Amino acid sequence: MQTSDFDYTLPPELIAQRPLPQRDASRLMVLHREDGRTEHRHFTDIQEYLRPGDVLVVNNSRVIPARLYGRKPSGGQVELLLLSPLDETRWQALVGGKRLTEGATVHITGRDGATTEWVATVTAVHDGPRREIKFNQAIQDHLDEVGHTPLPPYIHEPLADAARYQTIYAQPPGSAAAPTAGLHFTSELLLAMRNSGVLLETVTLHVGLDTFQPVTAVQVADHTIHSEWASLTPETARRINEAKLAGGRIVAVGTTAVRTLETAACRSAGITGSLQTISQRDLAGETSNLCPWRPVMAFEGTTDLFIYPGYRFRAVDMMITNFHLPQSSLLMLVSAFAGQERIQQAYATAVAEQYRFFSFGDAMCIL
Repeated sequence: MQTSDFDYTLPPELIAQRPLPQRDASRLMVLHREDGRTEHRHFTDIQEYLRPGDVLVVNNSRVIPARLYGRKPSGGQVELLLLSPLDETRWQALVGGKRLTEGATVHITGRDGATTEWVATVTAVHDGPRREIKFNQAIQDHLDEVGHTPLPPYIHEPLADAARYQTIYAQPPGSAAAPTAGLHFTSELLLAMRNSGVLLETVTLHVGLDTFQPVTAVQVADHTIHSEWASLTPETARRINEAKLAGGRIVAVGTTAVRTLETAACRSAGITGSLQTISQRDLAGETSNLCPWRPVMAFEGTTDLFIYPGYRFRAVDMMITNFHLPQSSLLMLVSAFAGQERIQQAYATAVAEQYRFFSFGDAMCIL
């Protein structure tokens, strides 16, 4: 399976540059997996596709103001995108700037452009723009003072309200990008769902490096996906499993919720160690003895689960997601869930129907 199999042509004007004034005013494409049929609705219509007893599972990770600007001693400008902390002062980061080799220092500037007390030193150089950096003092509790919202590179307009790049239920800070499928929900919509008998549960996955890394390997199976920290509590696992056994469906909001739930189900199935190659093993039939559904198991830690066509879903019954970048691991995940040909057809329809794409774009519900 080649990475080029997940390419498609997208007119640049369909890349949403700003959120709509109302979160739930976006369009909704509903894709029926059994026959490939699509419906064109509005996001508020999502309630019609959920039943009492279904469990809506959302990722409650909060985006941190992870984009920092600074200068080298020579005066050269530098951009740092903090991805995940290694300890109180050390971070994994992506860097923008010349000659940021090991030992290079960057003096961080504040939102007013003035030099602050924080200095970052490159302590390790990895592939491409990835670096390990060490600050002269802890910075996480001060990111609201010096950091900026890390909008994706395909968004070229400034964001008037940083809260619009957060879900309304965001709590624990830690993501370098928003779990964007959840941006469509309003408190009124969630309350209406609860009143109709739909259950709401939260998991946490801090979105990190892989969101910013395209799949560059020619063969999909050769791509190394980077780990992201995730958590599913024992109480949440129990409620999800009880709802499933009572006849409810597990409805994942976004690829990050899918990845968390499926990691929990793989662990429940006794699959230990790295999950990087689980899709490849599923494709080869090595796990054909597993039942169609596995309970989810509480866990906390990193996941390197790489889902692409061939993967057997163990937990998720239904998915709400946005439209993803060509040749991305996220597009591979939804292709695994709905079928590669079905997704190709749906994306072609979305382009023809002028849907808005990517982070601030429209939504898709896959039944």
